[in-house]
Amino acid sequence: MTRAVALIDGEHYPPVVRDALRALPYEWEGAILVGGTEKLRGDRDYGVPLRADFGAAEVVVDLSDEPVLGPPERMEWASRALAAGLPYVGADFRFEPPRLEPFDLPSISVIGTGKRVGKTAVTAHLARLLARDRRVVVVAMGRGGPPEPELVETPPTVEDLVALARSGRHAASDHLELAALTGVPTIGCRRAGGGLAGGVAVSNVGEGARLAAELGADVVLFDGSGAAIPPVATSRRVLVTGERHRDPYLDTYRRLVSDVVVEQPELRLRPTAPLHGRVAVFTAGATDVSHLDADVVRVSPRLADRGALRHDLVDADTYLVEVKAAAIDVVAAHALERGIEVVLAATDVIGVDDDALLGLVPAVVP
Repeated sequence: MTRAVALIDGEHYPPVVRDALRALPYEWEGAILVGGTEKLRGDRDYGVPLRADFGAAEVVVDLSDEPVLGPPERMEWASRALAAGLPYVGADFRFEPPRLEPFDLPSISVIGTGKRVGKTAVTAHLARLLARDRRVVVVAMGRGGPPEPELVETPPTVEDLVALARSGRHAASDHLELAALTGVPTIGCRRAGGGLAGGVAVSNVGEGARLAAELGADVVLFDGSGAAIPPVATSRRVLVTGERHRDPYLDTYRRLVSDVVVEQPELRLRPTAPLHGRVAVFTAGATDVSHLDADVVRVSPRLADRGALRHDLVDADTYLVEVKAAAIDVVAAHALERGIEVVLAATDVIGVDDDALLGLVPAVVP
């Protein structure tokens, strides 16, 4: 039988819990009393030892209930179980730890609590840091990634990206953005579906990881997608959190399995080339352009809304474009057709602890 640990509470009479444990098909490591006192008297014999941890259990079985464990509290326990690599099951639910493929090279996953939290900006920042003295390869997965892992070794130009868009490709996919803005070899992958704990339903990231290993990298970075975690057992993880308020759900799990947490990073657009004349800025949400040394005539934060975005395509000498959403197929294509210069915008991460990031991988030996 499967070894299990039970979560129990004092709102159940001990004899009821004891009989339930006997009836369930598990070999019990013990039980964790999670709270509640109403039904507790002198007799606390549950037939199994009380313990403070999961021990050698293979599954965590929740036999508690409201009011001791409501939904938020259960998400906390689910997070702890999943972080320990254990399924978490109850009367009508079951959570499984995300399935991760083994990977032998030094590696870091950069994951997020959601979309547009600055995750890819942190990946780019980390890639540039590590590439100073290491051979870095980035594996990026996205909802618009290629059907087969795609290696990009030369940074694509704006013209290259527009040509991809015109061929029907998603030319602002994260791997193309990272290749254009970091200059390191980047492998593009795709995924579909995302679970509460960051698992993916279908992806080709495993194939991308194998391709990265063949390139002989010193360190491989895996860029997550939204709140989905790359399905690879990397050496370390960095979690990037968003600014908007969230109930914790399974973000607690993401924190527990991460080595560094970048809390609500401050992001700042950085032109990758000089800006000339009248400038229109196109982003996926950022609107602060006060630091730019430019004559800014329009700021559009609507790259994710193609219909509204087309109304923002004003006459200007230069378009500064963040490589997100419709940046290429709408904005850059429009600019090239009209002779407007396009400058890609990198996103700098302000105030991040570079020493903590560099400490995630072995030091370079002279």
